[in-house]
Amino acid sequence: MDETDFWQIIDDTREDAEGDPDEQADRLVERLVELTPDDVIDFARLFEARFQRAYRHDLWGAAYLLLGGASEDSFDYFRCWLIGQGRDVFEGGLHEPDDLADLLPGFDEEEDGEAEDLGYAADEAYEQLTALPLPEVGGRQPAQPFGAGFDFDDPEVMAKRFPKLWERYGD
Repeated sequence: MDETDFWQIIDDTREDAEGDPDEQADRLVERLVELTPDDVIDFARLFEARFQRAYRHDLWGAAYLLLGGASEDSFDYFRCWLIGQGRDVFEGGLHEPDDLADLLPGFDEEEDGEAEDLGYAADEAYEQLTALPLPEVGGRQPAQPFGAGFDFDDPEVMAKRFPKLWERYGD
């Protein structure tokens, strides 16, 4: 499995689920159990690599605005959800987190931004295929997110860092 295959599976399952993150997770498991165990491991490695790349202060700040606050767990679930939105949204959000205002025009904090189960889909599929737990596929998450930290509760800082998101979701 390569990166193109990974993103195609993400896109297909999101479309099949009509954007519903819980349904997407179910569809993803269904899709992954059609693969070999080695392909599921490859998928899990690719997912984990993106999950770790998104562990950044600037993206956390954007999630904080979009969600009206974001604990560490909420940010984890947001990163899973962001991967589930596909390559363009994911890469665009990492390139410039404030662009999520444009990349997610219909974002609804009640419906969007959380997809914890997407992060477990490969584990579930692998276990269904092998009756064994998924082997460790990535390194440990760093103790701190990448990039310089800043105060998510400071309106001036947030408005300056994320002008587009602040205009839509700020206080």
